[in-house]
Amino acid sequence: MHTLDWIVMLGTLLSIVAYGVYRTRNINSVQSYLLGDRDLPWWTIGLSIMATQASAITFLSTPGQAYQDGMRFAQFYFGLPVAMVFLAVFVLPLYYRLNVYTAYEYLEGRFDLRTRTLTAILFLVQRGLAAGITIYAPAIILSTILGWSLSITILFIGIIVIFYTVSGGTKAVSVTQKQQMIIILSGMFLAAIILILQLPPDISFGDAVGIAGKLGKLKVVDFEFDLDNRYNFWSGMLGGTFLFLSYFGTDQSQVQRYLSGKSLTESRLGLLFNGILKVPMQFLVLFVGILVFIFFLFNQAPIHFNESNVAKLQGQNYEQYTELETQHTKLFEDRKDEVFRLLDAINTDDEQAISQSQGRIAEMMQENKAIRLKADELILQANPDAKVEDTDYVFITFVTRYLPIGMVGLLLAVIFSAAMSSTSSELNALATTTVIDLYRRSMVKNRDDKHYLSASKWFTILWGAMALFFAATASLFDNLIQAVNIIGSLFYGVILGIFLVAFFLKKVGGRAVFYGAIIAEFIVATVFILDNLEVIHIAYLWLNLIGCVLCMIFALILQFMLPPKVQVSA
Repeated sequence: MHTLDWIVMLGTLLSIVAYGVYRTRNINSVQSYLLGDRDLPWWTIGLSIMATQASAITFLSTPGQAYQDGMRFAQFYFGLPVAMVFLAVFVLPLYYRLNVYTAYEYLEGRFDLRTRTLTAILFLVQRGLAAGITIYAPAIILSTILGWSLSITILFIGIIVIFYTVSGGTKAVSVTQKQQMIIILSGMFLAAIILILQLPPDISFGDAVGIAGKLGKLKVVDFEFDLDNRYNFWSGMLGGTFLFLSYFGTDQSQVQRYLSGKSLTESRLGLLFNGILKVPMQFLVLFVGILVFIFFLFNQAPIHFNESNVAKLQGQNYEQYTELETQHTKLFEDRKDEVFRLLDAINTDDEQAISQSQGRIAEMMQENKAIRLKADELILQANPDAKVEDTDYVFITFVTRYLPIGMVGLLLAVIFSAAMSSTSSELNALATTTVIDLYRRSMVKNRDDKHYLSASKWFTILWGAMALFFAATASLFDNLIQAVNIIGSLFYGVILGIFLVAFFLKKVGGRAVFYGAIIAEFIVATVFILDNLEVIHIAYLWLNLIGCVLCMIFALILQFMLPPKVQVSA
């Protein structure tokens, strides 16, 4: 990287950290540390909610997803506005009325202590795993660019995040996220502008959109009902709605954001702001991926986007790889010529010529895919432990090779800002849940405020260390954005089911929902394992709906089957 890029990246990141530490220098109580001073306006809440969800994975993996698969992933977010309205109307007033630190406190009053503890543990397991992945995502990029070892890079990122999260608690998280979100949105918008400007002189923005549309990259909505299809209208509206209801309504990393609001009205506006702005933001990120796809139709892309894998090729494997590169170059030139013919046909409305060009380009893309698979085989022969899935490297390849000096540093700052924002929220929420729902409630009771403030900071450090450990195993996943959503889908449905029973099934007691949740979680895990073994085929988004519905059904059944609890007289 150029010196200017280093200055831009480090200057941006250090300024954000310094601002967060300065603004929270007077935090001296557990309530201030875990909930802030409950003085945040709605726009800060909304941006903080968005920043918590928009991890570095969003800006690394999502453009690669669009590059490979088009805009279909946008359907994942179709249920978000529905979930935000439901939470603003039914859930937020309840949390404010009870004046809780965590979402799980409510469950003890409604059911019993063990149901509260079970739900808190389910949250801690899935969010602890996800925190590791949100650290790992930017680490793979920085380690590739700088030539650092992945372990050193993970440690470097983790220490920065742990430092300012420990220093200022939830308020440090919230006040820095506003700045981080502004940088993130500005950076992605500038990336889109630069992509458009770097298209060939005779290719306009309208031409690029027309080509993308004819090549099937702009198809957003798929109404076909297919349980095996991860991204269609039904999985987004049903599975996605249940995922977002659970994530924003019961995940402490999000609940903690809007519980810091000035009032119920401010928190409601923050949630609705997120529901309105998040979908267009996701469209922007996906569309950047589409523009990268168009860019590489006119500028030759590498056979394999992960340069560190290619660098390890030696001897005969490298010679065979260079032969593949020659084939790849010829195929690129032929495809580029065909893309210009497609554009001519589009401009003259020649449907027959359009159809013929579409067919030839599709054949060339299949040939390109075959060349890429051969390259992957050579990489695996040279290094059997190599990770050949390179979708997450598509966008960063464009950033590092084609962006002007200074912009590379800004886009890397975007990625790191996203990582810092989401990871700090997760560590803060993990520490809060551990202290409030487990440590203070069941382990060490009746200590003074200073003790629990100290415990909160130590648990933040502990969860940071565990997140770093989980980050070391994140390479097991093919696509990082899917990995986070899969982990969430394994737990969120059951957690949401527990809360919906609490809200709406007033006759169901603690024992019934406790055992119902355990059974439902076991079935969800079984379904997921069977799907991975290809015994059955159910896309992971449906696990949210399955877990929620099963938890509610089993809780109802067990309420009538379990014998009444015997009251022991004193």
